[in-house]
Amino acid sequence: MDQTNKLDERKIPSPDVIKDEMTYYQRIEQKLTEAFSPAFLEIEDQSHLHAGHAGARPEGETHFHVKIISDAFAGQNRVKMQRAIYKVLADELAERVHALSLDASAP
Repeated sequence: MDQTNKLDERKIPSPDVIKDEMTYYQRIEQKLTEAFSPAFLEIEDQSHLHAGHAGARPEGETHFHVKIISDAFAGQNRVKMQRAIYKVLADELAERVHALSLDASAP
């Protein structure tokens, strides 16, 4: 049997299925890691601190703080770093993430 045909028959989940099975924390972690290969990445779900505020949901995952250190940010000012991160996380920000505070830098 031809190996190529076997590979073509595999069931590969669509990106939407994978996205639906991951938490927003996991999605943020995966996307930032893939985009910036950080030397350091810390993500904190701070949703509990915003209970009752605009954009907060009882189930959480609406407010995050991210600290990221990456060579990809070398020579960039703070605004450029933030724009790059917001671009990578555009889907999450459009869906559920209401607030994202950033501490981004190069090593």
